[in-house]
Amino acid sequence: MSKIYILDSCAVIALVKKETGWETVFDILRKAINDEATVFMHELNLLEVFYGFYRERGKEYAEKMIAEATKFFSVLNGLSDTAFAEAGRLKASYKMSLADSVALSQAFVLGASLITADHHEFDTVEKSEKIAFLWFR
Repeated sequence: MSKIYILDSCAVIALVKKETGWETVFDILRKAINDEATVFMHELNLLEVFYGFYRERGKEYAEKMIAEATKFFSVLNGLSDTAFAEAGRLKASYKMSLADSVALSQAFVLGASLITADHHEFDTVEKSEKIAFLWFR
């Protein structure tokens, strides 16, 4: 059985911009291509990537980057009832963005590891919750 991963927006941004740790994200996506892993990203987290690139370089660039990136992972749309409730609990329990609570809830529900570098958001969560993390920096 392959390992399951959820991408946080910072993982895709690091990959595209080749920021510190991008190689770790690339290695996981390569495993997905080789059917050694399954990688997902929730549409809300993908929206964070889109608007960041849109703001920096415009609509065409943002659309191109999203089209290229989504060739390597599956986009999760909507929330199951369980993920909805879990995202709400996490958002209410910790200081984090709504998008971060959604990424975490997807990792929890799918038994996946969240690929992220956002220690300031998630270090407390990692200590208190049964959610796996793959830190890329």
